[in-house]
Amino acid sequence: MGAALGGGLGRYQGYYGLLQDNIVDVDLVLASGEIITVSEQSHPDLFWGLKGAGHNFGIVTRFTIKLYESPVNDWYFAQFVFTQDKLEALVTQVNKMMDNGTQRRELMNYFVYAWNPQISITDPIIVFTIYYIGTKEQSSPYTKPYFDLNPVFHNDSSVPYPKLASATGLGDEDFSCAHGYNRLQYPVGLLTYNVSNTRAVYNMYKSQTTAVPALNLSTVVFEGYSLEGVKAVDPASTAYPHREDNILASILTVYAPNPSLDKTAISWARQVRDLMHAGQPARKRNAYVNYAFGDETQEQVYGYEPWRLERLRGLKRKYDPQGRFNFYEPIKV
Repeated sequence: MGAALGGGLGRYQGYYGLLQDNIVDVDLVLASGEIITVSEQSHPDLFWGLKGAGHNFGIVTRFTIKLYESPVNDWYFAQFVFTQDKLEALVTQVNKMMDNGTQRRELMNYFVYAWNPQISITDPIIVFTIYYIGTKEQSSPYTKPYFDLNPVFHNDSSVPYPKLASATGLGDEDFSCAHGYNRLQYPVGLLTYNVSNTRAVYNMYKSQTTAVPALNLSTVVFEGYSLEGVKAVDPASTAYPHREDNILASILTVYAPNPSLDKTAISWARQVRDLMHAGQPARKRNAYVNYAFGDETQEQVYGYEPWRLERLRGLKRKYDPQGRFNFYEPIKV
């Protein structure tokens, strides 16, 4: 439920929208200690604010959310490992597949820059994954171009949805969720990939993690979910402000706890974030609140429309006037 209060991206959003779009009602403990039920019929103003900025207003103790029958029994995935010389061809093909956010609702992709010394000790690799709600045969028109790029490794299979994360190295038991490390994340919303900028980000990632090996557990992450269900929802109907974003990019800086590295890690992550955004100079920067680090502006997190921010500030003044729930990305009044 925590993720839903900030939006809630996910692999089914092409069908059903964001997690928040499926909330029916919640019981909420307010700063005053009062417990209220919040829905479209009860405190509808607060219901609007909970869906995108919900951590600002109280503690959810119960919720009702829509559930759906899975459209398939198994999901198909294909995971590829590419060397850096394939980067431009890969990104060009991903742009073609995503088609400015209009890719099929069954189709999504995810890729990262990461180090794997078993493949290369001089260059980071690119791990690219396609997820498809359907069969291998149905996905073939979308996966074939990546097989044709001659990856150094690939793995593909069909698995039930609950096993999908673990099958692609993103499960609770994998390093991405391992305890004992500092993790600093800095997000940027994109419309499409600027090919030359994506190369520049790769070069910066390589340069810094080579210069400071203690940071080489870090990754640059690009998430390309299907958007049909997200864009079907009126942007004004919830507090979530980023429905026009087609790609969620972020630098995830990971290192063993070491106070002497903190300033370096933060400075570098900010540089990578700035560079990722520089690939779309005509756009204002967006920051997905669930990934935000804390140094973003209110507009970057909660939207640039004056009416949206003023509505959120009004809710904050009404339901949390003393700022009891100001721990994370608080709405400033």
